[in-house]
Amino acid sequence: MNVVPQLKQRADYTHRYNIHSGRHGWLRLTPAYSVKVVEEVIENYNYQGRVLDPFCGSGTTALCAARRGLESLTTDINPFLVWLAGAKTRSYSHDELNATRDACDKILAGMGKNWPSADAPPIHKIERWWSEKGLAFLCALKGAIDNYECSDPTRNLLLISFCRTLIKVSNAAFNHQSMSFKEGNNELDLEIDHSSIFRSDVDHILQGSSETIPVESSVILQDARYLDESSIGKFDLVITSPPYANRMSYIRELRPYMYWLGYLKEAREAGELDWLAIGGTWGVATSRLNDWTAAHEYKNEHLDTVIKAISQAENKHAETLSRYVHKYCEDIFAHLSSLSNVLNSKARVHYIIGNSTFYGNLVKVEEIYADMMKKVGFSEIDIRAIRKRNSKKELIEFDVSATWP
Repeated sequence: MNVVPQLKQRADYTHRYNIHSGRHGWLRLTPAYSVKVVEEVIENYNYQGRVLDPFCGSGTTALCAARRGLESLTTDINPFLVWLAGAKTRSYSHDELNATRDACDKILAGMGKNWPSADAPPIHKIERWWSEKGLAFLCALKGAIDNYECSDPTRNLLLISFCRTLIKVSNAAFNHQSMSFKEGNNELDLEIDHSSIFRSDVDHILQGSSETIPVESSVILQDARYLDESSIGKFDLVITSPPYANRMSYIRELRPYMYWLGYLKEAREAGELDWLAIGGTWGVATSRLNDWTAAHEYKNEHLDTVIKAISQAENKHAETLSRYVHKYCEDIFAHLSSLSNVLNSKARVHYIIGNSTFYGNLVKVEEIYADMMKKVGFSEIDIRAIRKRNSKKELIEFDVSATWP
């Protein structure tokens, strides 16, 4: 049966729902999936098994599991996301919250006087991002946070607040899937009270931090293609949303945070990290596709057909994009193969994933995932369409689930 006409776009199944969901909305990440999707999956299971998310992102699955008292572990190849998820999923004592509030007051009172300003990060064309006044404020604030004597939990909460502020006072606009820039350089911000914005962001973070988390999650740096029982143990439930095969780079949106917090020192590092990540397309990650060759570990008739069709499109990037789709599928197959090493018998997995189109060629990612799961050894495989992704009727988001024997 064709289910597409009955589907709705369901904004509550996207990152937009997270914005008003406490800790889930601390930092905006467009590719993040909705906390509501995760909660609905967890509600279908009544046991107290271990939960795994091998594609951590902003920590949505880990935080949902922790709130319900479930032991969970999440991994990611991006150290910034590992740091963010770790901060989001821990409990904070009253003393730590009070110390953060006190630190905010002292930092705003003494920044630019008691501590040296930090250097501006080496972001290309940084003047597009911030006005001269805004950039000077951020440098002074970052220098104060870095040099203020406090505990790691307090500093982490201040840095998350700083990340919220640096986006609010920037020229970045979110009028499509990822970042763009407002017209002009916003030099009319002379009346903007940057200190009040930061104080408001600290208050927002402290409000979410006051929630007691029954069980803290483990968050580790790990390549999802090489999961190993000896390092992370075994699990009973997997809920995850891996990168889609749609050339949307996490790095592109995370760059301002990662530069300011020191996770990136130069532009090439962003491309190197995206090359290591599944589905990465930033900088060198794209150029290296031209030299990439498949290991032919995974074969699928539909995949072979669509890769050929993409490569023959009348576009100068056609061959590169066909390699992109091919590499993406090879990487996901490597991930699913390694996943079998860390699953208990009868473990259930749920992959929230969207299909893609390239030059009018539909990549049926959901069917490819199901076929991969079958080849790895999963059973009870099910594909359930959950929402339309945009106005193009063929672009759908699915929950592909299965059981490990």
